[in-house]
Amino acid sequence: MQKVVTSSLFIILLFLQAAYGQQPQKPNSVAIYNQIQKLNFLGSVLYIAAHPDDENTRLISYFSNETKARTAYLSLTRGDGGQNLIGPQLRELLGVIRTQELIEARKIDGGEQLFTRANDFGFSKNPAETLEIWDKETVLADIIFAIRKFQPDVIINRFDHRTSGNTHGHHSASAMLSFESFSKANDPKVFSEQLNLVKPWQTKRQFFNPSWWFYGSQEKFDATDKSKFIAMQTGVYYAAIGKSNQEIAALSRSCHESQGFGSTGNRGEETEYLELINGEFPQDKANLFDGIDTSWNRVKGGKPIGDLISKIVAEFDFKNPSSSIPNLVKAYSMIQTLDENHWKLIKSEEVKNSIAACAGLYLEAVAQNQEATPGSLVKLKLEAINRSPIEMQMLSVTTLPDQKNTIQNVVLKNNVLQNSALDLQLPSTVEYTQPYWLKDKGTVGMYTVSDQKNIGIPDVIREVKVVFNIKVNEIEIPFERIVVYKYNDDVKGEMYNYLDIVPEVTTSILDKVSLFKDNKMKYIALKIKAGKDGVQGNLQLELPKSWNVQPKSILFNLDKKGQEQTLYFEVTPPNSQEEAVAKSVAIVDGKRYDKEQITIDCDHITKQQVLKAAESKFIRMDLKTNNERIAYIMGAGDEVPNSLIQMGYKVTLVNAEEISPEKMANFDIVITGIRAYNTVQALANKQNILFDFVKAGKTMLVQYNTPNDLVTENLAPFPLKISRDRVTEENAEVRFLAANHPVLNAPNKITANDFKGWKQEQGLYYPDEFDKAFTPILSSNDKGETPKDGALLIAPYGKGVYIYTGLSFFRELPEGVSGAYKLLANMISLQNPVTIPAEKVKP
Repeated sequence: MQKVVTSSLFIILLFLQAAYGQQPQKPNSVAIYNQIQKLNFLGSVLYIAAHPDDENTRLISYFSNETKARTAYLSLTRGDGGQNLIGPQLRELLGVIRTQELIEARKIDGGEQLFTRANDFGFSKNPAETLEIWDKETVLADIIFAIRKFQPDVIINRFDHRTSGNTHGHHSASAMLSFESFSKANDPKVFSEQLNLVKPWQTKRQFFNPSWWFYGSQEKFDATDKSKFIAMQTGVYYAAIGKSNQEIAALSRSCHESQGFGSTGNRGEETEYLELINGEFPQDKANLFDGIDTSWNRVKGGKPIGDLISKIVAEFDFKNPSSSIPNLVKAYSMIQTLDENHWKLIKSEEVKNSIAACAGLYLEAVAQNQEATPGSLVKLKLEAINRSPIEMQMLSVTTLPDQKNTIQNVVLKNNVLQNSALDLQLPSTVEYTQPYWLKDKGTVGMYTVSDQKNIGIPDVIREVKVVFNIKVNEIEIPFERIVVYKYNDDVKGEMYNYLDIVPEVTTSILDKVSLFKDNKMKYIALKIKAGKDGVQGNLQLELPKSWNVQPKSILFNLDKKGQEQTLYFEVTPPNSQEEAVAKSVAIVDGKRYDKEQITIDCDHITKQQVLKAAESKFIRMDLKTNNERIAYIMGAGDEVPNSLIQMGYKVTLVNAEEISPEKMANFDIVITGIRAYNTVQALANKQNILFDFVKAGKTMLVQYNTPNDLVTENLAPFPLKISRDRVTEENAEVRFLAANHPVLNAPNKITANDFKGWKQEQGLYYPDEFDKAFTPILSSNDKGETPKDGALLIAPYGKGVYIYTGLSFFRELPEGVSGAYKLLANMISLQNPVTIPAEKVKP
């Protein structure tokens, strides 16, 4: 996406009115004034940490809005390995959501967003493991590239490079790599291949941003010697917008909806601490930029520009912002005469934004449809209006990527709307719209981005744009706009999305895992969708020869763009156990189309298109199940119910508010989804009903919850306390504490092999204290740690069985891990009385 340098105070005034997507900015005089003020500060701060939501939004907002510095957050990962409180998306799809949440956060606090190619592979307990999986040299190269490109005067680390192992391994690794990059970024011999795009850069000073939670408590932090710390008073009140710095920061942090990080803003004095770890200590502790020239004097020939902008600020007329346009245009013209340097492009964009804002200059290119295919003709509606008395002329418009220039020569009179139509011919080589970091296959720890200039770009790279070439006071100024699609929603009003470039046809296998418990044939559903009118071809389901697929192909004919059709293949598995990857492929005019279109459409972020390989995992396994009727109470959101259906169970999603003895009488087992006791308040008043359900001879299976923010402490019919224990090494040895227990023996025999091939982790938030009524079944641990015995706990209760598990079924089942299916089937089949083995381990 085109980067727009702006101010948080500019954005915050628009925030409540904004519709996500390419919503045009419509600033008022206060916002414009703050934007112009920022033109005269040439200094920058780079904040570095590991994940989305690690950043200190109070500092980012303070530096951007109070100091007026160009401020960015470099998140080493996109947060793929976290949990998701708002939907079932995990891994790379969650990373897409969290990327957009960061972008929305920066719109509010005024910062910019940067990334490396590091992939969040899940929780790591030490930086050594992190750096091995990430590929230390590659991530270090990306950090150094970001520093050389952004050229920060000051770098601030969220985490301490000296306390490795005391926090998330990613956290420590981010600080260690940032510390190492401080001097290496200025060494031309280090990653010299970057120097055709950037230059070596020496940051003036680097800090660690400590907080009380690094010390264990506020009391310990208060008692710490802070003589070497810089204390910054960040509790600023911005009277022009009626918000404190903390309130802006809270709005920013609340963008992380997928992580449940809604935040309440504070008011009043607040202190942030910074500890110098590299560079010179500032003589003026109140000024991090002490000794750094942040005026236009740092640019050769820049002093007259700074003087002119100071004059514009001093003479700004809040009732008539357009009176600043002549001098802003003059400043723009003066900037263009400067030698090429880091600040020239940045300040050119900022001045252009200020000119447009002062003029009420509204420029927009709207596509007739939201999707288009390569080589197609896109019909555009152009809108241009100048709402100021300053004379302007639209000389021409240039479309991208075809670079066609269309002469306009239209005078933009004050408040006179100019509409026109334009055809944009897309090249056949235009790229599909998708997160560029997902285009090529990566590794567990790294994304693959081969084009150096794209590394670190935060958002989807959109090629289809229109440049409005506007003459203002005899100076031609290009204003670039990304092509959008907009429509009217009957409830929400005007809504915006970007134009997406899509394949001519996309396809998908509806079930991402297909289980074959025997050698009987199954019907497999494939979906085909047209990206343009008049698409016809053949659809194929590709599997190894040991799997029989009939028919070999199915003819499809889709008349209209967006039309979908579901077709069915008969698949007979092999007699023996086998796993295979099935591929859905559409053949159109001899060309192979094998991508699935995934749309992520959440209210709090811009709509996203992701293109993934149209694949599914097929498993032929001797899985034994009974006919239990399952009530599933969804928590934070997961795909476990779909997996249960694949296993052959009848599953009913039950709203917790509807739980009653009469309703529960229809089921044999109730299963709560992940973090249900963190997110479903109604469960607090339903526990007695659920425990009575168990007491009457039924089964209750509770999946993992976090220890904080539980809706009730009464999770189980016996005392049980959740800890932060977890096993992150997915291949860690699993030991059977109760080898004779039915859960490991019936109806499926569980062996150590069933814990091979697990993804990302074994489990998380295991109980570490539990009543003697519980039998711990499994024990495992990461290297160098003590055994963790709380992964699977089973207790007879009345005539029934209560089960608590921290095992990551929500990850393993959608990935088609066969051992997870077998173990879950046994858990569902448990009945009381259960055999309590002699080797039971007491907590």
